[in-house]
Amino acid sequence: MGSNPDAAAAATAATEALLVRVPGLDYGVLDQLLGYALRRAQNALYLDFHRATAKAQVSPQRFAALVLVGRNPGMRQGVLAEAMGLHRSGALRLTDWLTDRGWVERRDDNTDARRWGLHLTPQGRRMLSSLERQVQAHDQALIDALGDQAPALRQALERLAEVATRHCL
Repeated sequence: MGSNPDAAAAATAATEALLVRVPGLDYGVLDQLLGYALRRAQNALYLDFHRATAKAQVSPQRFAALVLVGRNPGMRQGVLAEAMGLHRSGALRLTDWLTDRGWVERRDDNTDARRWGLHLTPQGRRMLSSLERQVQAHDQALIDALGDQAPALRQALERLAEVATRHCL
């Protein structure tokens, strides 16, 4: 799976378009919906994240997978899928993307050759280290912009995730 700069530019433009509030347009119930506000914020954060990591063409999902593999050497692809809330086929595509770049490798388990574990390569460790610095700087800018509200927002979002998960089950 190669990267497509034109597709990436189109996705960025589409995300930017979602952030614009059209003057004079009545948004009706949307302005009252927490989910709509979260989605707009998510779009803005995704775009900002993309700008912070543009050279590596890493999405938040790809970054999260790289962190999880780096912190949990030997984790199975199915565990990665579970940890990220992905279908197994989504984790396969994500893992393929990371392996295609030489950042992650699949190794067989010493006790069962049918089980493959995911490991960062030396190149992957270097990339993760660089990305962590970029993403932490990006996150710190968000925290600075929110000031004293940042801890409360983080706590509220964690609580919202817990509540939403219980309602979906």
